[in-house]
Amino acid sequence: MLDAGGYHATIAKLARTHKLGFNWLDESALRRLGANAFLAVSAANVERNAGIAHLTYRPPGNKTRSPDVALVGKGILFDTGGVNLKPHRSMLDMHIDMSGSAVALATLLALVELKAPIAVDAWLAITENQIGPNAYRPQEVITASNGVTIQVIHTDAEGRMVLADTLALAGKTEPKFMIDFATLTGAAVYSLTERMSGVLTNRQALAAKLVEAGRASGERVWNFPFDADYDTDLESKVADILQCSVDGKGDHILATRFLSRFVPEDIAWAHVDLSAASRTGGLGHINTDITGFGVRYALELILKHAILDDIRLGEVARGEVSQSDADPGDTGRRK
Repeated sequence: MLDAGGYHATIAKLARTHKLGFNWLDESALRRLGANAFLAVSAANVERNAGIAHLTYRPPGNKTRSPDVALVGKGILFDTGGVNLKPHRSMLDMHIDMSGSAVALATLLALVELKAPIAVDAWLAITENQIGPNAYRPQEVITASNGVTIQVIHTDAEGRMVLADTLALAGKTEPKFMIDFATLTGAAVYSLTERMSGVLTNRQALAAKLVEAGRASGERVWNFPFDADYDTDLESKVADILQCSVDGKGDHILATRFLSRFVPEDIAWAHVDLSAASRTGGLGHINTDITGFGVRYALELILKHAILDDIRLGEVARGEVSQSDADPGDTGRRK
């Protein structure tokens, strides 16, 4: 089974092969950066080899520091649920909870192979979520790298913890567009089944293009609301924000509202909840249970739907935009 050391080595080899910039932020580096949300999840690991991989691609002649696109992926290599331990059936496939990182990495490599004329970074949050005496616990208050304090409610909501710091660190490089991929919530699966994935964005102007890219690529997505009033369900008396709600209603929406606290408001951002990352019997033209959903979608969105042109031309307004007219989501439980 893939572990953090093996994943690190594989990424490093791919970076050398494709002449990519590569930096591995290990636990010591993350501690210096104040990435305590990530470190809370990795604390119970037997080996101290978790970290965030940062890869950079610049086309010839492009020396820019800030990328056009930042791809972010959740790479939980095995998810026990932590202190809130998963039941046996829910734990059987938790070695594929790293699908988001695989999608981000594969998208970056495809852009390199296609010689895309854009600057792209990838940020991969790589760890396990284990159970043990050092595991993080409900009701702890943790400070993320951007200073936001988090009241922990459920240790099986670890994906949003590692993504919080990863998004915050990626945001410091000032990309024009950020998109993250994660097998984040069971609520998205219960809403859509495994035929489609959920998408949410902090820019209403991008919503139609996000959905259309799904239709064109054959990897369909459904746009869920991003209205600010959902934040009332994440209000904490002891921290800036609750990690998640207690009852889990609309968890895919609340998880995105949580993540938005770690994305700078002046950066256009989309979150893809990969409910279609795996499906028994495959999906569309993919006949394996692991579908690879997200790579074709991201390439369609970035290259053919010219999403960066919209951002550069100022068609995407700055700051949070209500999506009260977006399609409503269903409720579900945490994955």
